[in-house]
This record gives sequence, C-alpha cells and structure tokens, in this order.
Amino acid sequence: MNVFARLESEVRGYCRSWPTVFSTARGSHMTDEDGKTYLDFFAGAGTLNYGHNNPQLKRRLLDYLSSDAVVHGLDMYTTAKRDFLERFSEYVLQPRGLDYKVQFPGPAGNNSVEAALKLARKYTGRETIVSFTNAFHGMTLGALAVTGNSMKRTGAGVPLGHGVAMPYDNYLDGRTPDFLLFDTMLDDSGSGLDKPAAVIVETVQGEGGINVATAEWLRGLQDLCHRHDILLIVDDVQMGCGRTGSFFSFEEAGITPDIVCLSKSLSGYGLPFAVTLMKRELDVWEPGEHNGTFRGFNPAFVTAVAALEHYWTGDDMEKQTLAKGQQVQAALEEIALAHAGAIDGVRGRGLAWGLVMKDAEMAPKVCNEAFARGLLMETSGPEGEVVKLLPPLTTTEAELDRGLEIIADSVGAVREKVTV
Repeated sequence: MNVFARLESEVRGYCRSWPTVFSTARGSHMTDEDGKTYLDFFAGAGTLNYGHNNPQLKRRLLDYLSSDAVVHGLDMYTTAKRDFLERFSEYVLQPRGLDYKVQFPGPAGNNSVEAALKLARKYTGRETIVSFTNAFHGMTLGALAVTGNSMKRTGAGVPLGHGVAMPYDNYLDGRTPDFLLFDTMLDDSGSGLDKPAAVIVETVQGEGGINVATAEWLRGLQDLCHRHDILLIVDDVQMGCGRTGSFFSFEEAGITPDIVCLSKSLSGYGLPFAVTLMKRELDVWEPGEHNGTFRGFNPAFVTAVAALEHYWTGDDMEKQTLAKGQQVQAALEEIALAHAGAIDGVRGRGLAWGLVMKDAEMAPKVCNEAFARGLLMETSGPEGEVVKLLPPLTTTEAELDRGLEIIADSVGAVREKVTV
C-alpha cells in the first residue's frame, strides 16, 4: 500500500479505517487482494442500495456499452436520457402525484444541493437559507454554508454566509416546542433574521448521527414554510431511493417539498448521477444558467432505468426494507440492553441505523473490531459517537444476522479491553 501513502493526498479518509486493498465486490460483500471477504454495512455511504455489481443492472450496462451507445452527452437529447425520464415519471413521480421538473445539475449530491440553493434564491429574490443543527449537505461552498459540522466548515477557508441554523427535531431534548425560535424570529422584524429564500432539511441526518425527524415535525416544518412563503428543500441524497423504505424519505410524513435533491443510489450501480427536482412553477432557469460537463452521464441513466424497472414497479422493495429494518432495530436494541453502561440508544429508519455510544471514543473502536472480524461500518455524529449501519437494501436476512452478530461481538470486545 506504499503507493497510496506516497502519492495520494493526506485528505484520504475511509481507507485509514479499512487498511487493506479491495479488488472485487458483489452483492453485500467486498473482497481484498489477499482473498479476505468483508460484509459491507457501508454500501458506498448509501450509494449502493442494490449492492455491488448488481447482476440485473450490470447486464443492462454492459449491453449498452458494447453497442457503442452515447456515454458523454452533456445535456444533449439521447435515447438513454429519454428512457430515464419516461421511466422515472412512470414509476416514481406519477404514482405519487408529484408534478416535478427534472434538472441534471452534475454528477454528485453537492451539485444537486448547489442547484437547489441557487434556484431558490433566483426564484424568491432572497439570499438567506435556513438549515438545521448537525446537518450535512456537501463539501462545496454553498453546501458547506448550510452544513453544521465545524471541522468541515473550517476547511472552506473563507466565511460561509447567507445561511442560518435552527434546532433540528429534538435537538433540545423536548425542552422547547418545535419551531418556537424559528417562528418567533420570522414574526419579529427586529430579530435580525432576513426572510429566507428556503429551508433545507434531511428527514434523517445520516452524517449528523442518524437523527430521525418525526413525521409530525416534518409536517410542522412544511406548514411553517407555507405560512411564511418560504420554499422547502428536502435533501434526499443519502436517504432517498428507498433507504428509509419508500422511494422518497419524506413520503411517510405526507409532505410535498418544493425542491428535492437526489443522488447516491439514483444510478443504482455506484455511477455518478444526481438530479434536482422542482415544482413546475419554480423552473425559472435561463438556458445554460446552471450547467456542468458531467450532467448527462448516460451509463448512469441506463442503470437507473434498470433499477427502477426491477425494484420500483410495485411496493415489494419498500415492504422488504421496512421488515429488514425491524430486524436490525430489534438486534441493536438487544445489544444496547446488554451493554447499557456503554450505549446511549438506538435510532434509525428503514435500513439506516445508528448505535449511539456514551463515550465517543468507543464508536471507532467498535468499527475497528468489526473490520478485523470482516464487517465494514463507519461512524457518524458531531463527535463520531455513532456506529452507523447502511447495508445494501438487497442484503439478505441471514447476512444482516451475521453482521449484527459481529457488531455484538465487537462491542463486547471493546468493553473487555476497557475494563482490563
């Protein structure tokens, strides 16, 4: 691994937690060059909802590439883009009664967020964006301005303006009624809060520590936005595409955001792909006003269509994800009960779960123990105090059981070392 230390920037991160060289991957497993196989509860940070090298998607991709079809097309009309728009409308938008226009802003989640922020400001003529404590929306400057993590914000190197943070659901442990501060400041002309262009929110904060907003809180937020004529943006980059059960994570709350950000598992295959969805009346862009070289990666259209056709023509995927989520929740709660002195709680939705450690230093130790036992996980939360589980949605019940056994063993091993 010397070449990585010698040539790759010090900014590299995940590889420091998993010091091996991976060579192949399939389904819920990755194998390193020495032949050791790891169960993957990371899934490309939520990019591989359908697993590694999903055979249905891979077959469609290989057929497309072997036919000399268009790979790079910017925003030109292509058969692959047409197929995606038609299937996305048929299987996702129309069944949910969503009349969204689709913008292709660039290849990644931060591109979707940046486009959403720019569009909100252009449409309203206002500058301020309200985000929430412990939010994460990306590493480019606009997205960082609405991100909570201080280490990531400091990396910008410049002031991050035109953003205001408000308390997320249960941030104050129920001591203050929802939106009391936000509503009061909006109603008070002396509060110093300029009327915002938009509010941006994650229904489940993945990077922030698997903080789950209740359906009631989300409905209250939408009501506040409607009363004050503020656009509501839902960042569904990590929690969309079925991660919480339904295709969009906000469906359970019964809300309809003005703008939605999607990426990560949208291609279904780990190929870079993002869209920004907007209510039809918000599409006030001038031609070319927001663009990018890689906003039309046609192989991603192809695998996205395959994923939609294979997994989203009915509700089987949603039901399976919710059932598997119950399986994970039950096992994690058993672990938390067995180690009540070390674990503060369990939280999550669908197949996004977190084991909250009382001592933040314990979470990476648990992940390190799990890696040694053949399981890939990461930490999240402002202090890295949460052991975060994001297995592929296609992970079998047996694979989930095996991973959860490893987690239990890893927590026990870390505790034993602490007491020695």
